[in-house]
Amino acid sequence: MRAIACLIVMAFHICLIGNSTYLWDPFNLSHALFGAIVYAGAVGVTLFFVLSGFLLFMPYAKSLLVEHTAWPSACRFYLRRAFRIIPAYYICLFLLVLLTHREYLQPAHWRELGLFLVFFMESSNITYQKINGPFWTLGVEWQFYMLLPLFTLAMGFIVLWLFRGCSMRRRLWLVIGCLGALIGWGLVSRYWGYYFSHHPAETFLVPRSTLNVILFFTYGSYGKFLEDFGIGMLLSLLFIYARQVSIEGRFHSIALRLAPWLWGCGIVVLVFCAMWRFNQGHPAWFFGIVNEQYNWLGELGFSLGFGLCIFAILFGARYLKKPFEWHPLRWIGLISFSLYMWHLPLLIFFMTHVENHLQGWNPLAAFSLYWLWAFFVIIPFSALSYVLIEKPGVALGEKVWSRIERKQGPDRADKSAVGTVNPPIREVKESTAERELIKW
Repeated sequence: MRAIACLIVMAFHICLIGNSTYLWDPFNLSHALFGAIVYAGAVGVTLFFVLSGFLLFMPYAKSLLVEHTAWPSACRFYLRRAFRIIPAYYICLFLLVLLTHREYLQPAHWRELGLFLVFFMESSNITYQKINGPFWTLGVEWQFYMLLPLFTLAMGFIVLWLFRGCSMRRRLWLVIGCLGALIGWGLVSRYWGYYFSHHPAETFLVPRSTLNVILFFTYGSYGKFLEDFGIGMLLSLLFIYARQVSIEGRFHSIALRLAPWLWGCGIVVLVFCAMWRFNQGHPAWFFGIVNEQYNWLGELGFSLGFGLCIFAILFGARYLKKPFEWHPLRWIGLISFSLYMWHLPLLIFFMTHVENHLQGWNPLAAFSLYWLWAFFVIIPFSALSYVLIEKPGVALGEKVWSRIERKQGPDRADKSAVGTVNPPIREVKESTAERELIKW
């Protein structure tokens, strides 16, 4: 799924470049539906956010649902995220600044560069989608990383302290309620953030200068996408719950029967949202009053569509799972972080240094060269970045954590205020697949 998210973002950028160089027009209303699907490739980042919520919430979901399970270490979580993201990102950032954006080395631009260094480049219009377009999503991801242990600690207090001793099903509904509140806050902050960002003279309760600071941290330039992360966390909760109940239980049988229908519904929702998004700038269909609500509901629509498809894959029959187990796709998923960061700068390099030599070529042939460049240059380059930068960074993070664990002792390193409410009296073993998911 990570591979698909990355590939559709890359395809979206190739198509936009093709449009800017007059190789084809995806916005021609003669093929509006196809253009809408292509134009919706930008929401591959929505799938990334849903997957992040799903994967990173998994150990917390297990601790919230399964009584006497040790609480995940926040220190370990932050350490892994830092060594997973920072080395590859910083190297990409500094290389792009040195090679293509040397103006950021001037003192007048150090403030903007500082926002990139602390992962707030998406919170200000002066850095939003600058240097490298995909960078803004890393700011959203990083801020979610910072908040996740704190948010789950609050959930742990509610579930494991205020309602300790209740059944797993009761805890399931309590956590669902907390995640519903997170999704609701994501929608509210997006609605009001969009309103105030487009009405710079208006304010509410506080001076506008103070409100701007609040919006910087709660909305940024395009929202914090908490509804996307919340949908992924909800999927993770259901996945862990299903792992704890009987494989032949009612939940599994219902999920198995519903999976094909949920897959179909997910695809329908995604196509509808793609048309809805296309209609914002290129009206092709009549959406009525619904069209005006896209700015705060559209992101939720895409995340629900992706969520339905992921649920179908997780709990459905073999034929739904098999395409996503294809080894080349899994390999691209492995290098997807480097591929996501590097694909657009390398596409722009091709456009500026090769495109001018293609004058007079057939548009389809010239457009095909972009895809050949992507598969024979960008993907191998990203694989090299993964091997030389990402893997050593992850390995270094594990070594640092091992040293911390040896100094503190494994029991002390994994404790937290919530985890000690009910001292673990039994160990819930993880499968190899689950350990790999948590490690990722």
